[in-house]
Amino acid sequence: MAVKTDQRGTSRVIFERGIPAQMMGIDGTWRRDCTMEDVSETGAKLTIDGSVEGLHLKEFFLLLSSTGLAYRRCELAWVNGDQIGVNFLKVGDKKKKARSTAAGA
Repeated sequence: MAVKTDQRGTSRVIFERGIPAQMMGIDGTWRRDCTMEDVSETGAKLTIDGSVEGLHLKEFFLLLSSTGLAYRRCELAWVNGDQIGVNFLKVGDKKKKARSTAAGA
């Protein structure tokens, strides 16, 4: 396990072997196994097992425990083959975005 600072200035923890996790649709209609390659306070890099075709990746849950009690709500940041970058959403993020969009209109 190594810690480095990336271009965004956030400390990122890199896992040598990755951490097994699951992605799940907000509505619960799909799940995919994945491996968390690194993580920071604001996001993570995941390697997805299988195809992402047809999945609603704009927003989903990252399940970090087999019981589903440890999870983060995520939005897609980037895709590169079978790897994706995600930003963690905090409670109220969608409301802030909606307000700032409405204010700019």
